[in-house]
Amino acid sequence: MKAVVVHGTGDLRVDDLPDPSAAPGEVLVEMEWGGICGSDLAYWRHGRSGTAVLKRPMVLGHEVAGRIVEVASDVTDLEAGQRVTFQPAQLVGDGIMPPRLVGRTNLYPAVRYFGSAGFDPHTDGGFCQLKAVRADQIRRLPEKVPTKDGAVAEPLAVAIHAVQRVDVAGRTVLVNGCGPIGALIVAAAKFAGAATVIAADVSESSLGVARAMGADQIVNVSGRQLPSDVELVFEASGVPATLGAVLHATAKGGTLVQVGNLPGSEITAVLGDLISREISWIGSYRFSEEIDDAIAALAAGLDVGPLMTHTFGIEDAAEAMRVAADRSTGSSKVMLRLN
Repeated sequence: MKAVVVHGTGDLRVDDLPDPSAAPGEVLVEMEWGGICGSDLAYWRHGRSGTAVLKRPMVLGHEVAGRIVEVASDVTDLEAGQRVTFQPAQLVGDGIMPPRLVGRTNLYPAVRYFGSAGFDPHTDGGFCQLKAVRADQIRRLPEKVPTKDGAVAEPLAVAIHAVQRVDVAGRTVLVNGCGPIGALIVAAAKFAGAATVIAADVSESSLGVARAMGADQIVNVSGRQLPSDVELVFEASGVPATLGAVLHATAKGGTLVQVGNLPGSEITAVLGDLISREISWIGSYRFSEEIDDAIAALAAGLDVGPLMTHTFGIEDAAEAMRVAADRSTGSSKVMLRLN
């Protein structure tokens, strides 16, 4: 089979690997679609993503979907032909959470994730033509959800988790940063009943995607300031230099949800408004089981089509990564056709 493998910094290859088979407790999935994520780009460009450092070749990809082609004999609730996506997280150990964190498995201390170098040996991802997957990580797609949309369920789950950290129903929301996650937060907030969603970015193409995903207003902050006194703000850019402006845009007594990944090193930021405006600043990390909410939202009509701006075949994965990494191309979510 063919697979998209990162071998080191700047070294991405489409390798021929042995076909896997379903071991006990697993199913074999013929992969159909994959979406390129920022962490895939980080492994390719820098040889690391956050604190996870690439030590050996690894198959990329955790935003994926496909069709079951083989089921192990001890798996009784799945069958060949079913269209599926995945819960890419696998807890390592007993899975027991302290009482205050019950249900918040995204905060479990040891998690293997598709396409992650967090453990050694690394956990191969799904940018491949065939993948053997634990049956408990399989999520079936409803009839009306195609696998291309199903591959977006994982980042949509990230957005839904962030939106569910607060109550957006009937309220005005600002989303700063309209890359794929920011655009999905726009859609998730509207789906959850937000009255008005304002999307802010420096890129007109990204703002166009946000508008198509449901934003009521757009603001290009390369020439304008953020709106003021917004009760609920989602920071999705992960750019430390914007934090002062984002905090200042948050209304007194309002809430800022930090979704964009911030550096793990020292940064310079203007944070005075956090105190003087009594802002609640909360984090949002991945998701627990909101993958099921994402699939339900897709089935209910949440349209992720405008997000998927570019499509490439698996053999053109290197070009797909270059396009995804270059915002001047107008790319948002770049998709790989895996078979």
